[in-house]
Amino acid sequence: MFRKIHSNRDPRDTLYRELKKEFSAYTDKGSRFSQVLAAKYPRFLFGLMTALLLVSAVLAIWLHPKMVPPEKTNTRPQSAVLNGGFDRILAAGAALGQTIRLRRQVDSITAKTVLNKSDSITLVRDLDSLQHIRLTLPH
Repeated sequence: MFRKIHSNRDPRDTLYRELKKEFSAYTDKGSRFSQVLAAKYPRFLFGLMTALLLVSAVLAIWLHPKMVPPEKTNTRPQSAVLNGGFDRILAAGAALGQTIRLRRQVDSITAKTVLNKSDSITLVRDLDSLQHIRLTLPH
């Protein structure tokens, strides 16, 4: 299980070296082509580069008009934050109480062997109420 694995790989062979060996023919052709192109048309390439820079600047300004940092947002006073927190706690407590009441009612209805029409309607309404409570409470 803990057998030492021997490798006959040359330690100088790296991923970069293997990729260079594999694709050097293509990169050399591309390098030579770009050097010939730059030597033949230097003004055209300079103009193209300048035009692309200008287009990039125009697009950056046009597509991002709100590059100015946003103003500080008005923060609520500490008492408003605390009151909001207490309100959420009270709402969660009320929802919990209603959930317990609805669950008891659902359990009592489902314990019956035969349901009449009013039991079915009450059961559907209670299950919908439970679903609504579950969706409105924050997780």
